Amino acid sequence: MKSLLISLLLLVQIMAAAQDMPTKRRWTAGIELDVLPYATGGYFGAVWAGSSHLRARALVARVYKPDWSISKGFTNNRVTAYALVADYFLRKEWTGWWIGGGIVQWRQSIQSEENLSCTTHFNRTMLNGSLGYNWKFYRNFYLSPWAGLHFRISGYDENDLSVCGVAVYRVPAVYPEASLKFGWHF
Repeated sequence: MKSLLISLLLLVQIMAAAQDMPTKRRWTAGIELDVLPYATGGYFGAVWAGSSHLRARALVARVYKPDWSISKGFTNNRVTAYALVADYFLRKEWTGWWIGGGIVQWRQSIQSEENLSCTTHFNRTMLNGSLGYNWKFYRNFYLSPWAGLHFRISGYDENDLSVCGVAVYRVPAVYPEASLKFGWHF
């Protein structure tokens, strides 16, 4: 929680600094949906606000990781994420290439295939870095393919996690991710 508050303060400072720049600013806001969480049976929602080349996003997502993407012998790996992210676009008006980063709180659970009646829960704070491309296809609607990495910075920091005393799950320190977002801005 402390990391999220610090990140929020940093995002506010970035946006305030952007507001003080001498060029003409037009503030706008938008919403986004991401394909990956829905494809796994989860959900995703993001809101954002920005001006010129910068935007700040707040998002919530739930992803059910497919068994092929986790270590053999484990199942039902669920991640609920809350994030604050800042993005920088090379062009104005949120089109073209962008790079972003921020802080993400992960609440994760997993089960051993040997004991499905027991679920192990753990929390982590991750640092996210992302790269994507916004393509406006109709008025203010856009598509944004993107890829990113999540790096563990706090929370459960052991390499091995005992899952209900039955198996040991190796907790990765870095998680890659890629998907496609659909968005609209006002």
